[in-house]
Amino acid sequence: MAVVAVLAGCGASATSTSSGASTANAASGTAAPENNSAGDIPDTQVFVSFTPPTKLFTVSVPEGWAQTTDGVATVFTDKLNAVRIEMRPALAPLTPDTIRQQELPAIQSSSPGNRFGAISVVQRKSGPVFLVTYQATSPPNEVTGKSGVDAVERYEFWRDGHEAILTLSGPLGADNVDPWRTITDSLQWQ
Repeated sequence: MAVVAVLAGCGASATSTSSGASTANAASGTAAPENNSAGDIPDTQVFVSFTPPTKLFTVSVPEGWAQTTDGVATVFTDKLNAVRIEMRPALAPLTPDTIRQQELPAIQSSSPGNRFGAISVVQRKSGPVFLVTYQATSPPNEVTGKSGVDAVERYEFWRDGHEAILTLSGPLGADNVDPWRTITDSLQWQ
């Protein structure tokens, strides 16, 4: 069984509390409260199992997020973050050349202004997968009309002529490494 994944664009950075809060908490011996910057998924986020209509795999998604359908994709959103789940036929596993020649142009044409990072292979519980990282313009804020920059990770898992594609996005600088790992580690073929 060959498993290949493509992951696109991930950015994360640590957040800090104000120096006054850190000093006061250090002096009192209590831990500083977690300071979630815009787009950070809380460490307390609960995940639930999701099975797409094809029933070829299951994956954990954040509980309570809005679920919509976009063509063949199922999308889960909450505030500034999104998890997009797609399934498509693929006769053979992806290669770095396939990704560069076919995947990247398709991604670029679907949302101009992307800045691509790297293509790499990462290990997940289902096996090795390709990771493609990039930055994209976020959808406009409904109130302000302004757009920001999202860090995007796109994983493409392959098995027996099928690709499961997980595209994870959130504000550039948000610390979503752990939740994104929970989601991508949870994919199980049926």
